Amino acid sequence: MQHDHPPGAAPAVERRTIDVIPDAERHGTPRSQFTLWFGANMQITAIVDGALAVVFGADALWAIVALLIGNVLGGVVMALHSAQGPRLGLPQMISSRAQFGVFGAVVPLVLVVLMYLGFAATGSVLAGQALGRILHVPATAGILLFGALTVIVAVTGYRLIHTVGRIATVVGVCGLGYLLIAVFTTYDVGAVVGVKPFEAPTFLLAVGLGAAWQLTFGPYVADYSRYLPRSTPESATFWSTFAGSVIGSQWAMTLGALIAAVSGDAFVGDQVGFVGELAGPAAVALLIYLVIVVGKLTVNTLNAYGGFMCLLTTVTAFNGRSRISPVARALYIVAFTAVSVAVAIMASADFLNNFKNFVLVLLMVFTPWSAINLTDYYRISKERVDIPALYDPSGRYGRWNVPALVCYAFGVLIQIPFLAQKLYTGPVTELLGGADISWIVGLVATAALYYPWARRTANPPAEMIYPSAEAAPAR
Repeated sequence: MQHDHPPGAAPAVERRTIDVIPDAERHGTPRSQFTLWFGANMQITAIVDGALAVVFGADALWAIVALLIGNVLGGVVMALHSAQGPRLGLPQMISSRAQFGVFGAVVPLVLVVLMYLGFAATGSVLAGQALGRILHVPATAGILLFGALTVIVAVTGYRLIHTVGRIATVVGVCGLGYLLIAVFTTYDVGAVVGVKPFEAPTFLLAVGLGAAWQLTFGPYVADYSRYLPRSTPESATFWSTFAGSVIGSQWAMTLGALIAAVSGDAFVGDQVGFVGELAGPAAVALLIYLVIVVGKLTVNTLNAYGGFMCLLTTVTAFNGRSRISPVARALYIVAFTAVSVAVAIMASADFLNNFKNFVLVLLMVFTPWSAINLTDYYRISKERVDIPALYDPSGRYGRWNVPALVCYAFGVLIQIPFLAQKLYTGPVTELLGGADISWIVGLVATAALYYPWARRTANPPAEMIYPSAEAAPAR
């Protein structure tokens, strides 16, 4: 039987970065993916995401249904990325060099780093407010302290991240379960749910918010399944990741939709404060603030860790390295977290509206990437990758893969007429009454263009090719 913490398998601080995880260092079971992603989703930002659907006009009942559809659809895509981890033993964005080329993969990587910064900053705002209330210090001090906690967990690495995820799972179930009961015992929920008719624009907005939430995990989800033994069934990794992420996010978003429905403007003005008041007595409110901090610590660590991986993948595309020293690794993570903390401190007061637009813009740039990565891995390469070539610009995958980059640009541009953003509403969106279906168009159209083109131009290996020195110890 595999154990998550085999004795003597690895030091407390993770040594591996973007190199392949040797079989000797593989460990754990798919169950670890469930607890990690369940814990990462049972948190305040997911509550806010669910609330957005109601804040922007949907009835709470229809919002909950739409969010579920979005989470399921996006969760399928997200979990398909996770299933790549055990077979490849690589971080997600390194593997995308097989589609875009060693240099070409830098294009989506830059956008991924911006995503991590955005989510880390918005999460730090909420966690900083909660820490401020616990310690009776200004929110700015809470943000700084939260940034320091994030650095400690992210620098320590994979094992501690999974440990925090397990803690967050237990804490999240207790905390968000209590809040869900509190909503029903404090308010007349029946009076505000199911009172508005179905409206396609707000329904599709809610679907998009749920899908976006899941899809934006895609660029780093395999980072946390890559240590699983290579023999781990893909189906087990898929379903563990899918169930943890979808159940956790839907629970939190349902709570958010109900809170927004019963609270009106109270939640919009102060999300953390309202949740604390909903908890009731001061002692219980402090525990709920602690729940917020633990939940945000899990996902913020994923953002910092993933951001570090993406920065390293970008740099090593040009210097040819696959490993760095522990000190350099720590400096990358500290620098990333420092920038996210600075952004959090300067965050706009119009948090909800900016967050909605941020999430939907991210959806626009990540659906084409997911379409290309998954189409290539499962349909073109058929799960065969030349791993040494991922680190060699002169190798099988080359510097720039023009078909993939053209399809990626096409996938982004074709969504523009279908957008429903604060600054721009596409002409097709206006004809649809304001319904935003851009992410569906981006996903389907990109795959439809890429698949026939890649079938003619791709050069996948006949079988998986692993490094000959795979088992060598990391430096």
